[in-house]
Amino acid sequence: MTDPAAGIVVPQASDQDGAAVQRQAGNGGPAAGRAAAAQAVAATAVEAYPRIVAALIRITGDWTLAEDCTQEALARALARWPVDGVPANPAGWLMAVARNRLLDVLRRASVERRKLRDVAVLALTAATEEPVPDEEVVDDRLRLIFTCCHPALSPQARVALTLRTICAVPTADIARAFLVSESTMTRRLTRAKTRIAEAGIPYRVPRGHALTERLPGVLGVLYLLFTQGYDADGEPAFAEEAIRLARLLVRLMPEQPEATALLALFLLQHSRRAARRDADGDLVPLDRQDRSSWDRAAIAEGVRLIARLPEHGPYAWQARIALCHATAASAEQTDWRRIADCYDHLLLLQPTPVVALNRAVAHGCAYGPEVGLSLLAEARSGGRLDGYPLALAVEADLLERQGDRDRAAVLFRAAADRVPGEAERRALLNRARSG
Repeated sequence: MTDPAAGIVVPQASDQDGAAVQRQAGNGGPAAGRAAAAQAVAATAVEAYPRIVAALIRITGDWTLAEDCTQEALARALARWPVDGVPANPAGWLMAVARNRLLDVLRRASVERRKLRDVAVLALTAATEEPVPDEEVVDDRLRLIFTCCHPALSPQARVALTLRTICAVPTADIARAFLVSESTMTRRLTRAKTRIAEAGIPYRVPRGHALTERLPGVLGVLYLLFTQGYDADGEPAFAEEAIRLARLLVRLMPEQPEATALLALFLLQHSRRAARRDADGDLVPLDRQDRSSWDRAAIAEGVRLIARLPEHGPYAWQARIALCHATAASAEQTDWRRIADCYDHLLLLQPTPVVALNRAVAHGCAYGPEVGLSLLAEARSGGRLDGYPLALAVEADLLERQGDRDRAAVLFRAAADRVPGEAERRALLNRARSG
């Protein structure tokens, strides 16, 4: 059917499609039918949104127009699917509507004939609901990921743009995660898109040596995205989105071992999500968590992924550290010597103060608090960790295990005064009291 107001060619739903919505709705009537259709739209959008946006960006080079047309397609689905039924190919339906909306906008804008002809051909092809060739989908989504994560953008802009464009996270939710207003985040996203256009950032996946150089930046954005959701006061949905994107990257680039390692790391860390807080919402230290509530399927998948990894790469070593924790039957059976060895290798690849700090923890658990305190002093050399609250917490933990509980309590309280998150602050104060 044709919507005379928008000029969009909407594929006609079959009687069978309409019956499908009624079956989902049961006997709940129109309200239940709308709810079932809304669920179908949401489920389809998770996979289809980045595909459609990526395809339209490739066609037009206009980021905002691509997003607007995709959003209008989703709105049209919410209006039509409760009435006409969920199409047999929901993603194809959305692609057809978005492309036809794009065609309508370009007609009204009187674009030059060649581009109009190209877009018209794509729109007519999509209207048949034939699936887009998988090779094209793969290329489009990879192009989109690498464009969002271009080094010309700031790290925060890369994460925000990835959340908005690839994950379809509402701008308001992204703003809350970054502790800014929605209007501020909207301006940041607009500036990032403008930067892409003005700098002539190519919409493509780099090849050869350029790919090797750019891939760590893409993985770094996913790592930051996961951390944004995994942190004590973070948004948990962001961790789920990071896992989904890491899966996509591994599927699209299976020959890249660090992409596989990153996915394994995410799965092993996220496997503990159900045990990280108690009934009051307070953080539970790793050694006191109920391991029976850990996600065994996620751990098993992480084990399988790590088994095929070479022993190089920072994410590979981090994944092996997470593996030691995830596969230990109890806190007492954790292989701290293996963890300490992994941190030795990781420090060679990433000689940062934070890695050195974690290495001090691992060696302190493997070989005694005196060794840990010695390595902590090395990590702090040159004032590199001055004012860092977790460095105070690590020193407090090592001193407590050495027997100096009074000094440890003072340091735990000092660390609590400096951490930004409320959950971490309560956890550190609890350590100070329990000592």
